[in-house]
Amino acid sequence: MSQWMPCKRRDFIRKLRNLGFDGPYSGTRHQFMIYKQHRMAIPSNSDYSVSQLRMLLREVEKILDRVITAKEWNNL
Repeated sequence: MSQWMPCKRRDFIRKLRNLGFDGPYSGTRHQFMIYKQHRMAIPSNSDYSVSQLRMLLREVEKILDRVITAKEWNNL
């Protein structure tokens, strides 16, 4: 069974693009990515801890309306 691992910002953006998100676009405080009519802010730190990654992925799961497993995420 795969486990969650910290993630670099550029890898997070690449994986979101693989899931169908567009961007990142510049906002006022943070860059953001778009999926259909949904807009998701991307934190500006260069590395995301496991807890921050899980929080961001919960938001992605709500937008996509499906669960993303660690195995799927690590293979994107």
